[in-house]
Amino acid sequence: MTKNGTRAGRMLGLAAAALVAVAGSVATGSTAHAAAGPDGWATYGGSVTGGGGAPPVTVTSASALTSAVSSSSAAVVRISGTISCSGMLKVTSNKTIVGNSGAVIQGCGFNVNKASNVIIQNISFRNWNDDAINVQYSTRVWIDHNSFSNGYDGAVDIKRASDYVTVSWNKVASHNKVMLLGHDDGNGGEDRGHLRVTYHHNYFQGTTQRHPRVRFGNPVHVYNNYFAGVTSYGVASTMEAGVLVEGNYFENTKDPFHRGEGDSPAGNLVARNNYFANSGAGSQGGSVAGIPYGYSMDSASSVKSIVSSGAGAH
Repeated sequence: MTKNGTRAGRMLGLAAAALVAVAGSVATGSTAHAAAGPDGWATYGGSVTGGGGAPPVTVTSASALTSAVSSSSAAVVRISGTISCSGMLKVTSNKTIVGNSGAVIQGCGFNVNKASNVIIQNISFRNWNDDAINVQYSTRVWIDHNSFSNGYDGAVDIKRASDYVTVSWNKVASHNKVMLLGHDDGNGGEDRGHLRVTYHHNYFQGTTQRHPRVRFGNPVHVYNNYFAGVTSYGVASTMEAGVLVEGNYFENTKDPFHRGEGDSPAGNLVARNNYFANSGAGSQGGSVAGIPYGYSMDSASSVKSIVSSGAGAH
């Protein structure tokens, strides 16, 4: 179900319940307005407040970051400067992890494992040696306004019965495997009835594949994203998935969306109201479960302008 209207702009400052410290503002049009907090699937199963009212802690080193994001208590963790590290840092429940202006995580990533109520925002991830963000066995996660470039494996991978996740206003550039949803065709016992994710207002610039590549999740909602020069394919629905692809802007993208990928059989994919500039028409088929939440749709033709100026870390 769609609420009519156009986003005139967006600010990274969240409602106090969701984020204590304002990370900066992002104008996507003539006017900026405050974000009320997460939307889409992340709003199901309970609220997403992250660290809530916990006093913010600023970290500037890998050791301090590792300790802060893995603590057993609620926390608001602010990243300042560039932090170099390797591997995956475990993120536990009730965390807000937000970058100050110019914050960079270089060489490592976050593993949100068996956690709930997590916000990750306003961070530039570079040259990670595994995944930049991996979400598994976790619920109520909001990944918003981050930038990703030149990593090894997934920028944002979501798998192993994770549920109720929103991935919004991120920018991925110069990277191959972008966003995987569901890691294996044989994992249906865990994944059926889960992997419900919303992807909206993300900017994929010169990337290769998996925007996202989906297994089992139904409905998965991919709307108002900007695909610019995607070199392999945009969205792939496979292995019992149901994906709604709507209101996106595809530019210089030969294969915007299709069913099946590699050895994985075709899932269901419904496409509507997308905009194509020097791009293929895509391939769709089957039916997808209804979207249970309300949402505001920008017109597809305006998505390029809105997303290119507003997505990513600021």
